Amino acid sequence: MKKAGIIGGSGYTGGELIRIILNHPKIKLEFVYSSTRAGSLLSDKHNDLLGVTDIKFTDVINESVDIVFLCLGHGNSKTFLKNNNFSKKTIIIDLSNDFRLNNDNEFSNKHFTYGLPEFQKSKIKKSTNIANPGCFATSIQLALLPLSNKNMIQNSVHVNSITGTTGAGVGLSDTSHFSWRNNNISWYKAFNHQHLDEIKETLNSFQNKKIEIYFIPQRGNFTRGIFTTCYTNFDGTINEAKELYSNYYKDHPFTTISENEISLKQVINTNNCFIHLYKYEGLLLITSIIDNLIKGASGQAIQNVNLIMGWNENKQYNQLKIYKKKEY
Repeated sequence: MKKAGIIGGSGYTGGELIRIILNHPKIKLEFVYSSTRAGSLLSDKHNDLLGVTDIKFTDVINESVDIVFLCLGHGNSKTFLKNNNFSKKTIIIDLSNDFRLNNDNEFSNKHFTYGLPEFQKSKIKKSTNIANPGCFATSIQLALLPLSNKNMIQNSVHVNSITGTTGAGVGLSDTSHFSWRNNNISWYKAFNHQHLDEIKETLNSFQNKKIEIYFIPQRGNFTRGIFTTCYTNFDGTINEAKELYSNYYKDHPFTTISENEISLKQVINTNNCFIHLYKYEGLLLITSIIDNLIKGASGQAIQNVNLIMGWNENKQYNQLKIYKKKEY
């Protein structure tokens, strides 16, 4: 058994990570660090864990653990690592945006590999530090990777993604209160969302020219999941598109091409990404759906650990249906 610690386990992402690790056959949860909740039970914050575990939050860090997950707010991981000296053998999985870009992936003699398995699985297997992708970035990149891999995105891409309330975190704001979100929808950060940089960096690594992506993120009135639609010019037939996507994802067990139209509930509480393709005149419409807290965060973090450790990547290892669901 490998020992793991979580830094910042009181948020939605930390809560999902706790549930996955408690049910992982080869990882033992050593500690969950919190500077404000030390001494209280995990189940006091994550009520569905009542009767599942008696572990308490702690303000003491074991710096020799095998794996540490950083579930801190964006910009806080660098500060935390400066003040804590983990063993050189400790695998660090950062779920913030601190190390995702090429210009930011070197820090304190550590190199962070961008952790999208469908993009660079072989590099992840050889890594010890991972920058976990953003949730929007995961859904959008998985929608477009097969095209960019063949240098087939020659025109602009238009993207619309709608996310649930958990994507905004546990802290309340004017646009995350129930009374505002219920029966409501709105867009935000149009054309300049922070996940665009990592999306472009990944996709442009295959292309012979820079891709223009016009991205409209939206706030949904549901709790979890991301529903993404993208369209761009495509000269081939729909069957050629399906073959292209199926071939690209044939060795990636969590991403599946659906012949039928897809809906968000199909992937909630799983580490899956489902993709559907539709051809209209000269345009290819790609629909991509994920659970923002699982494939878009904690599930993908565990998927990366499984790859690094040489453990099975198959669905039996981190499919959320094998443990108790969390409903928000």
